[in-house]
Amino acid sequence: MQKKRQSKVENQVYSNRVLRSEFDKNWKTRLTSNGYVKYIATANSAKVIVLLAGGVQKLLIFPKNGRVLVGGGGTSHYSKPHKAVSV
Repeated sequence: MQKKRQSKVENQVYSNRVLRSEFDKNWKTRLTSNGYVKYIATANSAKVIVLLAGGVQKLLIFPKNGRVLVGGGGTSHYSKPHKAVSV
């Protein structure tokens, strides 16, 4: 029996528990003046899989021009709105 995935639309959020992120091909990368790496979605349904401390994995789905800011120590900021799916 397959486990049903739970999903929800999230507003702007941040996390300091991100261990790893995998971006699909629909992103461009920029470096900000304050040291963050900025990922900008180049297409609708741009996807990121994040592994959080504690072993939780989430699939995040962004509209075109959605943004992810990644800083040091596992800190990430996600623009609104985006869809989060537990995997």
